[in-house]
Amino acid sequence: MNLALWIGTGLLALVALAGGGIKTFTPQEKLAASPGGRWTGDFSAGAVKALGVLEILAAAGLILPAVTGIAPVLVPVTAVCWALLMVGAMITHVRRGEFPFAVLNLVYLVLAAFIAWGRFGPGSFGG
Repeated sequence: MNLALWIGTGLLALVALAGGGIKTFTPQEKLAASPGGRWTGDFSAGAVKALGVLEILAAAGLILPAVTGIAPVLVPVTAVCWALLMVGAMITHVRRGEFPFAVLNLVYLVLAAFIAWGRFGPGSFGG
């Protein structure tokens, strides 16, 4: 169980770091011109960058507390927060008719839910 949780957490952290980096450091005009980034045209540049920073922080929150042993309960808390972020992402993509991206967000949500369940329960760091 622990290995599966670590693999899932690592994959989700990579997704969060990559997505966050792109949103934070790519100009909004370039993002809005890409197929997966058209939604950014509906938001301010500051909002898109803020989401990017949140995603980078999520990547850190999924890995660093467990690795350092400092407040490891933040791992499942971060996973819950990521799941909530994915609900918003799915709503945005469904409203825009971008169903493949909504499905991808659902996959990330399910992975985050698995991590939260596992780290709050059978694979917790406290026991």
